[in-house]
Amino acid sequence: MSNILITGATGNIGSEVIRYLFEQNTQNRIIAGVRNIDRAKRIFQKYPQLDYVPFDFEDPETFDNALTGIDRVFLLRPPHLSNVDKHFRPLINLMLKKGILEIVFLSVQGAEKSKVIPHNKMERLIIENGLNYIFLRPSYFMQNLTTTLLDDIQQKREIILPAGDAKFNWIDIDNIAEVGAIVLDNFQNYKNRILEITGKENLNFKEISSIMNNNLNHPISYRNVNPLKFFRVKKREGMPTGMILVMIMLHFLPRFQKEPPISNVYEQLTGRKPTKLEDFIEREKGLFEKS
Repeated sequence: MSNILITGATGNIGSEVIRYLFEQNTQNRIIAGVRNIDRAKRIFQKYPQLDYVPFDFEDPETFDNALTGIDRVFLLRPPHLSNVDKHFRPLINLMLKKGILEIVFLSVQGAEKSKVIPHNKMERLIIENGLNYIFLRPSYFMQNLTTTLLDDIQQKREIILPAGDAKFNWIDIDNIAEVGAIVLDNFQNYKNRILEITGKENLNFKEISSIMNNNLNHPISYRNVNPLKFFRVKKREGMPTGMILVMIMLHFLPRFQKEPPISNVYEQLTGRKPTKLEDFIEREKGLFEKS
């Protein structure tokens, strides 16, 4: 049995990874690293076997206790944290000091192509320090429509991005988390591998808005803006600078790249097809209609 620390445990992906681990009857001990244990216990009340430890990426003093007795770490990067040396290098250094050599890192499809995005720097940090790793490289989250892009959809009935006509591959976080749970439970089978997790649809945001409008009562539109205007708009709205820059890189750079490749990793590991975007939009229709 291994002791597995789940960072970002109460977030969209972390919470689903925990759900899938218990649904597949993991024999490992699962520890949720969270900022607020009481809140986390309410969220995960269905899983009495789940353990908890205080953990906060922005408070390095929580790292030592959180890593004590841990064998394997599921690591993700909170969207607002882009300084790898400040927030993640100390964590990796402490893992090495404690002899923790197994890590599953939630990266992003195409991370190897751009040295400026945080995911690339984090992958290199992990490899350079000699950790045994599994890099999960999912494509573009369907849930971006229900999180970072939702305010504009609800309040302005727009998707506003510097993405032009770039095609993105769309994947459901549920699918990512299911793969994450499988490899966490069977680490040795996938050790030192990179797994691209994609859906089956490459679509641009104009096509996305059209699909959404086929399902919504209140239509939306897609507005392409240049990166400078996007920065100004989001800065005025109060979005942290680091997150704005990451959003620009993730949405603007694909304009100059080939369409994302489509992988069969999800099907190979689960025996099922990934979620279709139209099904996801129907599932989340209530959110998109709110204003």
